Amino acid sequence: MSDSSRSALRLALGLAEPATADALAERLQRHLLALLSDRLGLPAEIVDDLMGGDAARMRAALEADPVEWLAAAARTGDPSVGRALWNAEYRADDGSAVRALVDAPGLLPVLLDAADFWDARWYADDGMLKMAYDADGPLMSLALAHGFAGLSVLGLGAFNAYLPPPAVVDACLDLLGLWGTVEPFADFLQLHDQAPTMSACHPWLPDLLRAALTAPDPEALLRRHRPTDEWADPEHRSALAALRCGYDAFPTKPDGLDWELIRREHARLPFCRANLPTHDQWAEDPLLLLVRWEGCPTELLEESLRNDPTETARCAAELPFEVFTRPWEGDERKALFLYGLEPGIRAGRLSVERVLAEVGPAEAVLTYLPLDHEPTRKALAHHLDALGADPANWLTFYARLSTARGSVTELIADATAPHGPRKRHTTWPRAVPAQFPPEAPAHARPTFLKAFASVPEEVQCAVVPHFDARAVQQLLVFHDPSPTVRAAAVAAHGTSAQVAMAAWYALADEKLQYLLDLDDPAVDATLFRYGRLDRAESARILSGRLRSGGSRPVPAELLAALDDPDADHARTRLTAGLGSGDVRVARRILGRLRTLHLPASRLRVLVAVWEHGGPEAVRELLATGHLPVTLRRRTQKLLDEPDGLERLRAELAAAESPAALLAYLGEPTARPGDRLRRLRSEGLAPPWGALVAARAAGTLDGALLAALLPAPDCPRPLLLAGLETTPVHGADWLRHALGDGRLTHTDLLTRSAPARAALHNLQQYADLHRPGEPSDEPSGEPRRPVCARAADLTQEHLGAHVDAWAGCLQLLPTFTGTLPELLVKAGELTG
Repeated sequence: MSDSSRSALRLALGLAEPATADALAERLQRHLLALLSDRLGLPAEIVDDLMGGDAARMRAALEADPVEWLAAAARTGDPSVGRALWNAEYRADDGSAVRALVDAPGLLPVLLDAADFWDARWYADDGMLKMAYDADGPLMSLALAHGFAGLSVLGLGAFNAYLPPPAVVDACLDLLGLWGTVEPFADFLQLHDQAPTMSACHPWLPDLLRAALTAPDPEALLRRHRPTDEWADPEHRSALAALRCGYDAFPTKPDGLDWELIRREHARLPFCRANLPTHDQWAEDPLLLLVRWEGCPTELLEESLRNDPTETARCAAELPFEVFTRPWEGDERKALFLYGLEPGIRAGRLSVERVLAEVGPAEAVLTYLPLDHEPTRKALAHHLDALGADPANWLTFYARLSTARGSVTELIADATAPHGPRKRHTTWPRAVPAQFPPEAPAHARPTFLKAFASVPEEVQCAVVPHFDARAVQQLLVFHDPSPTVRAAAVAAHGTSAQVAMAAWYALADEKLQYLLDLDDPAVDATLFRYGRLDRAESARILSGRLRSGGSRPVPAELLAALDDPDADHARTRLTAGLGSGDVRVARRILGRLRTLHLPASRLRVLVAVWEHGGPEAVRELLATGHLPVTLRRRTQKLLDEPDGLERLRAELAAAESPAALLAYLGEPTARPGDRLRRLRSEGLAPPWGALVAARAAGTLDGALLAALLPAPDCPRPLLLAGLETTPVHGADWLRHALGDGRLTHTDLLTRSAPARAALHNLQQYADLHRPGEPSDEPSGEPRRPVCARAADLTQEHLGAHVDAWAGCLQLLPTFTGTLPELLVKAGELTG
């Protein structure tokens, strides 16, 4: 069965009346069995055996909770069922595959409790016990935790290394109880003589088993060698098994599990990746799992930091203050600060005052302090008060920041010492110019600017005049100084500070609006060259219009930006200047674009230049040779006519008319998607009204329709037309149209073809709905109108006629019409 067929069968059984659904299940029992096999992750023959061939039970199982159903299967204790459960991946409600024994670990104890281990099938070469020896991490942890070591001699040999001594003794007791004789111990010792590594982690085990072979009461002997309460709690053993296998099943340490037991196990067989029992690629380092538990001993935490500083600092539940004062090196310290300092301070586990006073180096501490955390920002600002508003203190602080090895407190004291042994700075050290475009601050600069931003405005205003050009630029671009501080920077450094600020492409809206409101030629030119301008602002700047009202000649700075050979101006930004009217701008834009795709764009340039500069400006533009020869000759003639401009305007109006644009989009010389992109790149919107009319008249090309559907402004009539050939596996345009309400699920139900595509997309996009329309909810909540409509349609056309339901499902894979048409056809074929 295909995915669509399975979905259709399940939907049909849900929509049909109960009696009809039972009869349909009986009729399509083979297909229903395949559906259940896929959903439950078990072979079809096992599902069939468990169901006893009862179709009604199969239909009920289709809606049952998979874990509950699998638990009932586990209670049979059947070795074949156990083997199937070991491999089972059932389907969750979202359709994802889930490992049965991993995500429902209670299934394994249920199975083992019900098992008869005298059944030879458990020990067969393809049986469950042999499979457990090669299992991956999660399943191996279940095998360790649930007594597999005590079921066979091979199990004891395979698993004893990963169990603590008390659990190994328990496994021996299980073997003795299961077999009723000490013969398995003799078998183990024989294997041990051939492979001594079987008990290398428990060197005492062979001697204990030899003593048990001759003891009058082997059970009593074994029990005397087992501490009464260590590792007796099943949850503790499960947690240890998960740790040994690198399986993150216990995010917190189980209650009552003594850290001393963990220490002993680590000393016996260290928790590390090298000692994992499997090669599961998803297994984690066991030591990293341990440090996530609160109260992890410091020696284990420090060992983990040495092994993997980044992940340890990222995931450790606790990082004691003393860890930060140890002499870590390089990446170890960086990881501690990056992943430990910030969350520790935010959670209140680390004192900010102690960090500032005792932890070094100062640059690293300041880099990773969470200054958006108000208590931290206030604490740092209090420490920086010692620098005051004296520029020399701040410049010295910056100069020594990258080499200071001590704490922040010590660095501040050093920077403010008036008679220290080292030189104090009165100018910015190693000053450099601004960058175009700017790069993010590096080395000590970002840390200094971060600290600088936390002090009061009056201090910033006093110090910012002494910044170098790049520090000013980085402050204005990558930080958010107050308007007062920004004004102080501009007053001290001039317009060059604003020009440097304008060179960043990702300025926040407030900063961009501030710069645009300046109406400064150099700033506007820099924004055009580097900034984030929409089409309207680009058009305004290229036409010389001011934000404050009025206009000016297009400045030389902007013309230089257009001439810049290194500039890579976006086509849409250049075409925004087609209506500028300034012949200098038009000449440069046409030179850079080389070609305009639409006749309307070429005419728009000519009309704007004529209106702005008169016939002579048009002659100058025509002389550049950037426009087609035929257009140049025709325009030259119009220049000498008294009504030449009016006739050119009429040509432009005709070229921009919906009919002309529709004709352009329909040209066979290029792909529709390319034509649509060219239209938008030259500032024109698709003529939606004409396109809708063409579709209604049957003259709209199918390839053009497909190119129009992804447009966010594509109108509903064209989207409905697109449903006539709906992609079977969905499409982005369909998802977006459903999400913003231009299409509804009822449209999919009633108009989408082929029917299998409608069915698939209704399920794939079930959660997308028009704003205000309720989404799919669990049983018991109101259903969406589309669900009720589907039920009504099936009852109207199929009713209780089982042949009609079966025929509908048979037609589905190849039927080319809509779902309602499919229902009508199935009803007609069966009378």
